[in-house]
Amino acid sequence: MPFSPREGGDPPRPAGPACHGTRWRGVACLVAVAALVAGPSRGADSGYRRGAASATADSVAPPAEAAPGPSPIQSSPAGAENLADAGQAERIVAAALAGIARAPSISLRVRQLVRVGGRVFKGGGRYVQSGIDEDQRFRFESRLSAESEEFDILEVCDGLFHWNSRRQGYIAPTTERIDVRRLREKLATLGLLQRGDTAAYLGGILEPLAQTREWFRFTSAVAVEIDGVPAWSITGEWDRERLAALLPDEAEAIRAAAAIEPASLPEGLPWGVRFSISRKELFPFRVEWLAVPGPRPAHGPPEVVGVREFYDVRIGDPVDAAAFVHRPGTEGLIDITDIAVTYLKPLRP
Repeated sequence: MPFSPREGGDPPRPAGPACHGTRWRGVACLVAVAALVAGPSRGADSGYRRGAASATADSVAPPAEAAPGPSPIQSSPAGAENLADAGQAERIVAAALAGIARAPSISLRVRQLVRVGGRVFKGGGRYVQSGIDEDQRFRFESRLSAESEEFDILEVCDGLFHWNSRRQGYIAPTTERIDVRRLREKLATLGLLQRGDTAAYLGGILEPLAQTREWFRFTSAVAVEIDGVPAWSITGEWDRERLAALLPDEAEAIRAAAAIEPASLPEGLPWGVRFSISRKELFPFRVEWLAVPGPRPAHGPPEVVGVREFYDVRIGDPVDAAAFVHRPGTEGLIDITDIAVTYLKPLRP
């Protein structure tokens, strides 16, 4: 069921699977958690305002509230308009991601709530983006916390380098750096540079969305209204070959099955994903991860076990260029350009 944003108080805790183990870290939904990229949230409460106020490089404070807790899957909300064409669902998602890449500027806030093992992580942050193609810059600040643990992430792309700095509590921070010029050269050799989506291979908000589209195939689109905003509710299921590669012992059964049973997947591995995309702007303001929670064997329907949303979204506003100035220290700095370029694979069009 669509939920309404709340201005105060903690949401109910989700019952969800543990996202433990490095085996699933390549899956975009768990990369967001395991890599400690704090997430979005309250989504459509503020609508999409153009030219309203300028974004600045203010630091992100700890989130005052987290995304509402999950609810069981509702496959066809009351009054919803179903679109049976899976191709239409794929086209909507592709257009939404292309819109992020082409936006002259984006400013938004983010929150997420997700269960990791026996802990509930709440996160909040801020994202700003300016320019398109080779002139695109972005900054993503986020914080993720559970009980006494806190994780901070700062991603900055200044056009020359992409910096990804992480800090866990009192542990010395680490920073990974990618040379954007070399990455673009690799994209050019693959014939991909003209797509103008370099950020999808780097980070920010576009990369995890693009990776989700790599692992899942979107099968249905439902016209709904969420918090007064007309939206598409789009569900995705595993690409069978991707899932078979993750679970080689079950690969034959996965390929042969008419459908993947939610409770048949290991604890910690999502069964599906659901995007909420505004129909007017085609902006993806919510991502929900679906699974049957609890240890195996498990029973019951899949539930939303993680929520990531964007709110206070502004597209086309002036953005303070100071947001993209970044001068990290050399301590803990690792240049991963060679790895990023060597293992770069084309995203599906």
